[in-house]
Amino acid sequence: MFRGSFTALTTPFKNGLFDRAAFEKQIEFQAKHGTHGIVPVGTTGESPTVSHEEHHHIFEVAVQAAKGAGGGGMKVLAGTGSNSTDEALELTRYAKKIGADGALMVNPYYNKPTQEGMYRHFKTIATAVDIPIVLYNIPGRTGVTMANATVARLARDCKNIVCMKEATGSMDSCSELCATMPAGFTVLSGDDSMTLPFMSVGAVGVISVASNIIPTQIRQMVDAALANDFAAARQIHQRHWDLFKALFLEGNRVGIKTAMAILGRDTGEMRLPLCEVTPATRHALKTALFNAGLLQDNLA
Repeated sequence: MFRGSFTALTTPFKNGLFDRAAFEKQIEFQAKHGTHGIVPVGTTGESPTVSHEEHHHIFEVAVQAAKGAGGGGMKVLAGTGSNSTDEALELTRYAKKIGADGALMVNPYYNKPTQEGMYRHFKTIATAVDIPIVLYNIPGRTGVTMANATVARLARDCKNIVCMKEATGSMDSCSELCATMPAGFTVLSGDDSMTLPFMSVGAVGVISVASNIIPTQIRQMVDAALANDFAAARQIHQRHWDLFKALFLEGNRVGIKTAMAILGRDTGEMRLPLCEVTPATRHALKTALFNAGLLQDNLA
């Protein structure tokens, strides 16, 4: 159901408030460059510092913009995950209500639930809300890894759990996941630098951070890999490798927002505890943007 290039959108702020106009421009930019889908209020969208009311509003704006005349019919995966099952359930119900195509749900973080606890968390939501669900395995942020056996159990027992955003960074895990899931279940890379390696073992796309600024290139790389043209996909991967790594020098959101600000596409404003990057990281980002052909001046 979910395959291709999806963009994990940033949430633009201006003077501390959600900047709707800038957000709509971001979505229009994605549609113009052929992105298959967008993900509002995920990790990249600073979900931990976005209020419930803002979640609702941002979901609404994303769906309206993606489904409108300028959106090109892009799919919308609403970021509805939480470490509270009740909270995740409420957000998922709202995403369904306003017409999102699916819900992206991260492993419950901080609580460190058991495999059984994670199974019950996701099954509770999948049973209550008839919306396609994309699981999100990112142990580096959540402190817990969902075992592939648990993923398979959920996919068997809940027909609307249809996909995994794989961000473990493990080729072995991705290989096992792609080989053992039920028919129709898809896997998307959760790391730009791992998209091509993961697609070589069966993943069918990516939820990308870098595609906030290079959507055409990410789409082209994914399309080439899906067509088994790995030589072409590898050229794109290698051309943008430095950029993929530079965006994460100080972690997600900080890097991509700084890059977008350098390119004049965002204020670069973040909510605490996130803050501006160091001068060294800013220089590395400028160099990577120049090498990728996104800046005109040689700042290396």
